[in-house]
Amino acid sequence: MRPEHFEEEHEMFRESVHRFFVNEVAPHREAWHAQCQVDREIYLKAGAQGLLCMYVDPAYGGAGVDDFRYEQILIEENQRHGDPGFFIHLHSRLVAPYITTLGTEEQKQRFMPGCVRGETILGIAMTEAGAGSDLAGMKCRAEDRGDHFLLNGQKTYISNGIIGDLFVVAARTDPQSPRAIGLFLVERGMPGFERGRRLKKMGLESQDTAELYFENVRVPKANVLGDPTQGFYYLMRFLAEERLLGACSYVANAQAAFDITLDFIRERRMFGQTVADFQVNRFKMADMRTEIDISQVFVDSCVRQHNQGKLTADMAARAKLFTSEMEGRVMDECVQLHGGAGYMDEYPISRMYRNARISRIYAGTSEIMREIIARSIGLDPRKGGAGRKGG
Repeated sequence: MRPEHFEEEHEMFRESVHRFFVNEVAPHREAWHAQCQVDREIYLKAGAQGLLCMYVDPAYGGAGVDDFRYEQILIEENQRHGDPGFFIHLHSRLVAPYITTLGTEEQKQRFMPGCVRGETILGIAMTEAGAGSDLAGMKCRAEDRGDHFLLNGQKTYISNGIIGDLFVVAARTDPQSPRAIGLFLVERGMPGFERGRRLKKMGLESQDTAELYFENVRVPKANVLGDPTQGFYYLMRFLAEERLLGACSYVANAQAAFDITLDFIRERRMFGQTVADFQVNRFKMADMRTEIDISQVFVDSCVRQHNQGKLTADMAARAKLFTSEMEGRVMDECVQLHGGAGYMDEYPISRMYRNARISRIYAGTSEIMREIIARSIGLDPRKGGAGRKGG
């Protein structure tokens, strides 16, 4: 599979990962959907298999393998054979890097071994009711009280909000400066830290999403990540990888939808022939095959750039925009090709269609991605350069 991108050791890893998702995740999908969260045990099993935080230094329990292609394989196999609601990538590659990159030696020693083993489940709390992509509109605040910060506010749409044990919480630290944001490690059980209701969503039912409340939570200085005024820039720094994670997932999801639809139209018969025999449907499949292939080549290129430390924020935005929009088109077409069956929950495509709708929203909406890309090519009205002629 994709020999220009993966090497033999990657394919050996894929075989092992495939078995893990087929044997340990797939049998529990329906139960997890019904209870609206995965079991904590799956993180322990993933940790025991060495699948969590693989890039982490062996000094903290990791394997020290910082090749993003391994994470890409995990994402692909989870989308195809596991459960997209099992946010293994959120834990390992979205949240943990804040600790490994910004954390002190004491923080890494204290938290990372549990994260690698799956005993400590991670989450990140940025979004608020009035502040999603606009971080400057954040209301959650943290006041410096000498030996600790006093945290107050609330967050919403937080993944792993119910089962999470340790959250990276973003909060304003200077009311006079909208970009003065701190990142705080808030642990399960801290007085004043409460979880709100589990939020009901259109899709990804097994992924627990919740509101978090902070009322006079005393966060010790030992739980502050980096400079408590530079969180805005820290968050921007990690967004490129977050969007690459998304792009890998969107292409894998589109591929999975394509595969099950191809099988369906080859078997389903209408008017004496299979649905696949109609020229219009063959052409639809040909179009989707082409779009998925183009997306995969683009994403693989971005992964290699990321491995070399060369992936830029605007390139990651292009990858997220292109792949999430492609995924949406593919899902819609695949449902249509299933006919009435595509609207039935018992058919996987129905659930996949609902799951995919969030892709164009989280980690930055498609509109925000377009704004980032436009600015990268010099179309930035803030600098007087959008659509204006010199004179």
